[in-house]
Amino acid sequence: MNFNQTREEVLEDILAKPKPLCPHCSEAMSLWEVPMMNFSDGLGWGVPYLYVCFNDKCPLFIAGWDHIGSEYAHKASTRCLNYPGTDSFDCMPVFSSMGGTAQIIDEEIVAQQKALDQAIKDGFAELAECYTTANHARVLAMTLDALTPPRVRLKAAEMIGDMGVLESIEPLKNGKYPSDILRQRVEDSIALLHQKTFTRECPFCAEIIKQRAAVCKHCGRDVAGH
Repeated sequence: MNFNQTREEVLEDILAKPKPLCPHCSEAMSLWEVPMMNFSDGLGWGVPYLYVCFNDKCPLFIAGWDHIGSEYAHKASTRCLNYPGTDSFDCMPVFSSMGGTAQIIDEEIVAQQKALDQAIKDGFAELAECYTTANHARVLAMTLDALTPPRVRLKAAEMIGDMGVLESIEPLKNGKYPSDILRQRVEDSIALLHQKTFTRECPFCAEIIKQRAAVCKHCGRDVAGH
């Protein structure tokens, strides 16, 4: 797992690969979202998704009841798990046949992820066209649009700074951004816009002025030492 990836990006990578087969029963394993809690070791699994065998006829699951009952005097069993993208298999404790099933990622969730993947591809294609045609207005709109996929918004926020249109600054400063990463990308683009246009913000009235201005043309304050 790449720790710089978002959960959505991790899921996208996993869905692009075939499902593993349980080594105990040869059934296709189910994609499982790791709950937001620690397990008995206090460390958790270290990944947001796993593959788990939920076949109740799996020999590991059937034998697990007697093994844990005799060894630990608990009513529990084990399910086989796999770390996506690896040949590493392990065991997960469960306390009933329904244990863990609430975290199974069903076909509807997979369909939603595929729709998001397509929206991301379409968004990047549109941004490429906007850059070629210098359509900064559309790039700005995508940066500000809460319905635009986060990865596309990040790229749009980066591009708008490179396009060097001064009028983009005010809408960018007043936009709503759901993550610190996107907010920082916007701030970086605003700084780049000022750099490209040789401007800065008046420290008193916040209006845009020239870098070398000694007096703000908007509020009349001395800005030479600021």
